[in-house]
Parts: sequence; C-alpha cells; structure tokens
Amino acid sequence: MNLPITKARRGRPPKVSRENQDTKAELIRSGLEQLTERGFTSSGVDKILKKVGVPKGSFYHYFASKEAFGQAVIEQYANYFANKLNACLLDESYPPLARINNFVNDAKMGMIRYQFKRGCLVGNLGQEIELLPESFRQPLIEILLCWQHCIANCLKTAQMQGDISNTANCEQLAEYFWIGWEGAVSRAKLVQDTKPLDNYFNHFIAALPR
Repeated sequence: MNLPITKARRGRPPKVSRENQDTKAELIRSGLEQLTERGFTSSGVDKILKKVGVPKGSFYHYFASKEAFGQAVIEQYANYFANKLNACLLDESYPPLARINNFVNDAKMGMIRYQFKRGCLVGNLGQEIELLPESFRQPLIEILLCWQHCIANCLKTAQMQGDISNTANCEQLAEYFWIGWEGAVSRAKLVQDTKPLDNYFNHFIAALPR
C-alpha cells in the first residue's frame, strides 16, 4: 500500500529553536549585569538563572560550562563596547579630541544611571585574572588592544589636524589612556562620583604634546 506523500509545511521555523536563542541571549545579558557589578568569581550562576527564569538544571543546555558562559559574555561585551566607542570616536561632526571627551561623558552618564554599581567588565576581569580560566586572558588582551587602536586612530586624526604634536607617539598615548582610564573607573565606583573620570581626562588632555 502506497502512502500519500505529505509536503513539508512552509512558514516560520520551529518555535523551540527561536526560544532557545532568545533564552541564551537573555542569560548573556543577565551575566553582563552580574559580571560588571561583581566580577566572575563572585557571580554565581543561580542568580543569573533566576533573573531569566531558567531552571538551574537547564544551564548546561545553553552553555557547556561556566567558562564557556563567561567567554560568551566577554564577546558580547566586546561587541557592545566597540559599537559605543566607535559611535563617539568616528563622529566627524566633532573635532578628534572632543570625540574622546564625548566618550568620557557617555561613560559618566552610564555610571550614574547604574548608581556606580557597574564598572568596565574587561577592567574587572583583569583585576581577578589569576583566579580566572586561562582561556580568558588572550581575549581580554585583544579587546584592550582593539580599544587602544581606536583611541590611537582618533589621536592620529588630531595630529593631522595640528591639535597635538606631529612627533607624538599616538599608540603609546592610547595605551596610557586605557591604563589610566581603568583606574579612574575603579575609583569612581569606590567614591560613587564621576570626579575621578573628569580629573583623569583633564590631566590626559593637558599632558598631550602640542
């Protein structure tokens, strides 16, 4: 007996796969919140799962391990921050040094919005690097180098426009910017005030070779 051939229905993809992707994204967002506030070693999976409404036993359905989860959170943060940084530093409606100031002002507003509870995820993880999986080290280094490159390019544009000396080493200045910036962010969290960010940025700009 020949059974009739049933054609596959057209339409939306299975709802389950879409829900899985949405839940995974929600877990990463919840992880970003926890890790920027508490760091990796102090962030338990339970609180992250509870906020998203995912049973504890389901965590490993989305991530192979807490280490894999941390890697996903780092990648998400890197993409988010790169977009934020580029939005400021590539805005040609402002002079180059003003673009860096715009980034600083945006960071200040972000810290105020979250009541100084959240800092820089990369900076936070860098401070506890000896307690983290070794697989985190190289991605964190690469992220900082990417940010450094963005600031260096902005400084080179300022250099071409005559705002800073043509003998200035923009790569070194950019490295100095991020080393000092991470410290300023940590101090701002500690004192719950944006003044350390202002003090640092004003000193950085004043010290640029003219």
